[in-house]
Amino acid sequence: MSSICVIGAGKWGQALHYALSQKHKCLITSRTKKDIENFVSLDEALKCEFLIIAIPSQNIREWLIQNFKYTGQKVLVASKGIEANTGAFLQEIYEEFIPKEHLGFISGPSFASEVIKGLPTALVLNSTSKKFYDEFYGFFPHFIKTYYSNDVIGAEIAGAYKNVLAIASGICEGLQLGQNARASLTSRGLVEMDRFGQYYGANKDTFIGLSGAGDLFLTASSTLSRNFRVGLGLAANKSIDEILEDLGEVAEGIMTSQAIYKLSQENNIYTPIANEVKCILDGKNPQDSLKDLLSN
Repeated sequence: MSSICVIGAGKWGQALHYALSQKHKCLITSRTKKDIENFVSLDEALKCEFLIIAIPSQNIREWLIQNFKYTGQKVLVASKGIEANTGAFLQEIYEEFIPKEHLGFISGPSFASEVIKGLPTALVLNSTSKKFYDEFYGFFPHFIKTYYSNDVIGAEIAGAYKNVLAIASGICEGLQLGQNARASLTSRGLVEMDRFGQYYGANKDTFIGLSGAGDLFLTASSTLSRNFRVGLGLAANKSIDEILEDLGEVAEGIMTSQAIYKLSQENNIYTPIANEVKCILDGKNPQDSLKDLLSN
């Protein structure tokens, strides 16, 4: 049996560990020791041939610099986001440390709480190498259907952007703007995500599939979504510190909104919804953002 380990023991990491343990012995590790079956040290984890890394996106570069030594491992990235201070995509960061043919990225609608219950889920494993997908897909249990795509940048943009749009959707819900408004916001958000992706050469089909529309519709419509709950908190005039304390975990859309704003300004990409989310996170009144969106 091939050796496989999940690095990162947050909710998503634990859910993936549960899923992969259905057919194989799957190890898991994290920064702090946790009472989880087959928990190992990081040194032991990095000896595995197959790694799934579920570390928050804003911490990945530092973690790789401090901890990772490439020895031929195949790495499946389970994080979604864009580095806020540089605007770098995760693909760009990882490729500084790992050959791209040994890299893949998970996308698609997947709440951790449902995966850990064994409920049916569909995921896309995105890699420039079909061989990489062929090596990984057999690890997944019967209740997770996997698909292959080579559109890595499209999957990355979809996975990052939908978190920002989920914040916007949560704001819409919190302000009680109605179902018409939320449906309009979500559909126009999908158009905006696609526009952003087209600039970077993404495949248009990615945004109408599991990675784009599928993940967006899930994340932007449920209180199981951390980013949706961020939006609810912002609509209630809570501070970011209060919201994050209530969540008790990372909401990737907060920092990703900064990255999308930076990239859209630098490259003259029209991203009105993402821009307003960034402004609200910076202190703008949500009602003022609503007026601006309706008038532009």
